[in-house]
Amino acid sequence: MLRQMVPVGLAFILAATGAATAAEPAKLLRQPDISATRVAFAHGGEIWIVPRSGGEARRLTSTESAEGDPRFSPDGSMIAYTGQTDGNGDVYVVAATGGEPRRLTWHPGNDRVRGWSPDGRKVIFGTSRETAPGGYTRLYAVGLEGGLPEPLPPPRAFAADYSPDG
Repeated sequence: MLRQMVPVGLAFILAATGAATAAEPAKLLRQPDISATRVAFAHGGEIWIVPRSGGEARRLTSTESAEGDPRFSPDGSMIAYTGQTDGNGDVYVVAATGGEPRRLTWHPGNDRVRGWSPDGRKVIFGTSRETAPGGYTRLYAVGLEGGLPEPLPPPRAFAADYSPDG
């Protein structure tokens, strides 16, 4: 009789623990960025978006690779992010309402999104491309149409933002 009660009791404890865990709020929401109306963040290797007022989060990306570093465009209509494709980071953009992401960089170096130009026509990213042998980070800008990125004036910088007047 006691042997029969142990498995049933253990099953009850496991079920109760699982139910309590499922009801807990999500944790490890990382790298948030805030627009006038929404919050974008990384969670579980994907980019998510939720209204600033609260509510249910909606996943914007769904890939086998890991995404992070979400940054809203100045008008809040797009999100640039770092996608870990082919073993390194590259710059992607997606509409804040969802849709097909567009890849902007294709370099084998690790490109990590840092922000946007004030006019919203370029994405700023940090990378160690062209800094061998030291491997320090420099900032670049790439247009939304893609093409060759242009280095920004500081020879070494990890992150930066434009002043309101550009």
